[in-house]
Amino acid sequence: MDKLSAQREINIHNLIATTATWLQDNKGWDLTIQGLSNVTGESEARGRWPDTAHQPIQWPNSPTRRPPAAQLLEASAHPTLHFTSSRQQNPDIFQTFSQRQLFSSEMASENFLILDSILNGSTFTYSERLKSKRTKWNVRASEMSKRTFNPIRAIVDNMRIEPNPDKAMISLSIGDPTVFGNLPTDDKVLQAMKNAVDSGRFNGYASSIGYQSSRDAVANFYSCPESPLEAKDVILTSGCSQAIELAISVLANPGQNILIPRPGFSLYKTLAVSLGIEVKHYNLLPERSWEIDLKQMEALIDDETACIVVNNPSNPCGSVFSKSHLQKILTVAARNYLPILADEIYGDMVFPECKFIALSSLSSSVPILSCGGLAKRWLVPGWRMGWILIHDRNNIFSREIRAGLVSLSQRILGPCTIVQGALENILNKTTEEFYDGTISFLKSNADLCFDALSLVPGLQPVRPCGAMYLMVGIDLDDFPEFESDIDFTERLIAEQSVFCLPATCFEYPNYFRVVVTVPEDLMLEACNRIRNFCEEHFQPQENCPTPDIECDK
Repeated sequence: MDKLSAQREINIHNLIATTATWLQDNKGWDLTIQGLSNVTGESEARGRWPDTAHQPIQWPNSPTRRPPAAQLLEASAHPTLHFTSSRQQNPDIFQTFSQRQLFSSEMASENFLILDSILNGSTFTYSERLKSKRTKWNVRASEMSKRTFNPIRAIVDNMRIEPNPDKAMISLSIGDPTVFGNLPTDDKVLQAMKNAVDSGRFNGYASSIGYQSSRDAVANFYSCPESPLEAKDVILTSGCSQAIELAISVLANPGQNILIPRPGFSLYKTLAVSLGIEVKHYNLLPERSWEIDLKQMEALIDDETACIVVNNPSNPCGSVFSKSHLQKILTVAARNYLPILADEIYGDMVFPECKFIALSSLSSSVPILSCGGLAKRWLVPGWRMGWILIHDRNNIFSREIRAGLVSLSQRILGPCTIVQGALENILNKTTEEFYDGTISFLKSNADLCFDALSLVPGLQPVRPCGAMYLMVGIDLDDFPEFESDIDFTERLIAEQSVFCLPATCFEYPNYFRVVVTVPEDLMLEACNRIRNFCEEHFQPQENCPTPDIECDK
């Protein structure tokens, strides 16, 4: 559609919306058409609505019958129409239309006829330029919706999930720490929310990027000498998922590509492809505690690469990168002038033998958008509170990226204001005992699961160092009944009522992921069932020892 046609269509839609409500039942309007001197030699024409549009008008100072108003308007360069009402019973309508210029453009004659059709209930034939070619209903989903694809849902929804009716289902598939009720959040967190509700101060709209006080609290909580933060460096979001969406949206255009980990959180691909952005997968190496294959990753970079996504600690691997490995990642990014999207939602959820280091604290030049939130560390994923931390020491993002994030955040007007109101107290008053208790529980369960599955023939678990997950390799050569990790996990459900996600969901076949947030007794029971399942179906092809793969401390 050319610019003129588009503007004409906008004018028509605006005119219909403006007039339909006010004029539908109010005939008897006086119409003044101005700006006709170049056509008629007279400054204006007056007539009675609704019989003006298609009927000749008696012009002032002349008894001569002139062409219909519609024809005159078509010929006029800049006509304007004003309406005044002979009816006084509706002062609001009278005031609106006696003082309002409805439209003024070279398209006015077409608008004039449309308005006539509205008031008279008659039909109106659009000009050829606007005529619709539709002959029947044909409402289609958008191309963006068709591109949107969640690998986990696509795989799980098509799995044959029919548990053994004789055994209670144990789900090790959902990354929600609240499912079993054994990991409540801290009492201080709940009290902060109660206080925010009782205050009555947080019931209205906030700024789309969040309250200033809440952003101050986040900045102060995460600021450090190596990577200082202020409120202007914080964007509050509806969960970490929206933080990731905003970060991808502001850094990449349709047709560009981003680098994401394999295995990795499926949402990166879901969001990017939906936006018309290509994804390229760099490999994580299980034999190196899921470190990045840096050479392979750098080989993926081209002129259309917009950013590198780094997830540390990792979902689904439970791995935690060392300082030296993080520095190598930054070297690759700096050498190729690429910003980093750091998904650090599991930051500080690491076991005592490992240490979490925020990527931004090591960066002297690479700009970083760090995404986090309350969901995991504070065990409240349903509260939907996330954030983006903008680390940009050298002003590489400048105003454009910052302004872009603000603009994108305005699409939904930010996260829940009640949670924003509680945020300062949540961050500052949650006890260390709560954090330590959560980590202690997760490590105990992770160790239990790793130790138990390490003894199972045909399985090769990789010891995690943090987060809430553990990846287990399947030697399918030793399980000839199964064609894939999907087939393996389907049968595990059917026979033992244990549900683990096949790692095909994370672009990494022949593994499955275990969530270690379940109560300890269920964790032990699930591991026993997995062992029984494997022992029943194990048919070794060769007898060789399976080495343990552990976290590189």
